[in-house]
Amino acid sequence: MYLVESKGGAIGCMFLALFFLGTWPALLTMLERRGRLPQHTYLDYSITNFFAALLIAFTFGEIGKGKPDEPNFLAQLAQDNWPSVLFAMGGGVVLSLGNLSSQYAFAFVGLSVTEVITASITVVIGTTVNYFLDDKINKAEILFPGVGCFLIAVFLGSAVHSSNASDNKAKLNNYSNDYKEAAISSKERDLVKSKDLERGSSSADNVEAGTAVFLIELEERRAIKVFGKSTLIGLSLTFSAGLCFSMFSPAFNLATNDQWHTLEKGIPHLTVYTAFFYFSISCFVIAIILNITFLYHPVLNLPKSSLKAYLADSDGRMWALLAGLLCGFGNGLQFMGGQAAGYAAADAVQALPLVSTFWGVVLFGEYRRSSRRTYALLGSMLFMFIVAVGVLMASSGHRSSSHTAKE
Repeated sequence: MYLVESKGGAIGCMFLALFFLGTWPALLTMLERRGRLPQHTYLDYSITNFFAALLIAFTFGEIGKGKPDEPNFLAQLAQDNWPSVLFAMGGGVVLSLGNLSSQYAFAFVGLSVTEVITASITVVIGTTVNYFLDDKINKAEILFPGVGCFLIAVFLGSAVHSSNASDNKAKLNNYSNDYKEAAISSKERDLVKSKDLERGSSSADNVEAGTAVFLIELEERRAIKVFGKSTLIGLSLTFSAGLCFSMFSPAFNLATNDQWHTLEKGIPHLTVYTAFFYFSISCFVIAIILNITFLYHPVLNLPKSSLKAYLADSDGRMWALLAGLLCGFGNGLQFMGGQAAGYAAADAVQALPLVSTFWGVVLFGEYRRSSRRTYALLGSMLFMFIVAVGVLMASSGHRSSSHTAKE
């Protein structure tokens, strides 16, 4: 079994996880904006997300010869470690619910702001819990100022959302002027849309990002309709996702380190790979059950679908499968780094809004043609996240190997 043992290796895992976990939401958002039903996308995503856990378990979890206190993955499956397994599976349940909620929140609140709020809630609650579960191996005088930076960032993120919403409202009020600048004849519009369908892109891509015409074209194309919906829907989904995310890392921490002494004497703690395997099983099962249910009983006035329609919907499937792989490997790397340097420090990957905001601006034209106030708030938010991730990584400790097994 391969274990990350150095602080440098742990930080390397965190950086890779940061990129992966910040990229997969952009892929799901892209597919929703192109009109693919979120139920179809999440089913594809769930398959490869679970596959990534299997691949990690059967490779890193089986490298070399196992030890009595650090058994390999397959050897540990037969051990009587169900209390820890239940903690791991509980973490998978809340992560699945959080990811599912955030998928719908992306449409209402936007990719950047959704990630800012959920990540900040995760850090403020989850990192604080992990600090005490990790027997305070992280430096409190560094860790908690980092948590404070995330808390400031959530307020800045809320201000960005409010300012950007006001900008969009002003654009729509001046719709007639914008439309004259980007006018397209009825015949030309039909031709553009037919070509968009062929290459799987939105007609909004052919209009300057940030204009009222762009916003209206996007609304016509996307799967989740947001115009006229209460802002409370998006905010409720976002905060629900954040609360779920704040619980999955502490649950995984308990699964691998048994701080509550639930295992029988002589039973080794779950390795990070075994815990991740059980974690991913419950995540997969919950996702499949809920999304098959949503096919026939959709939420938010989405159209009904079926398993047959899902299987036939191959448009964008490869992007959804890639998103699942990125999320699966991102979670695995986060847990590998957390086992070495402390899960509180590993929560630095919650600075993933830095990556998601980049994709949001580059791919989706978020904040294009916004006011100076919005740009100033956006820059302040990103700066605070840069400070926060640096501070959390600087708080990294090192877990003593003598505590990896129950005495």
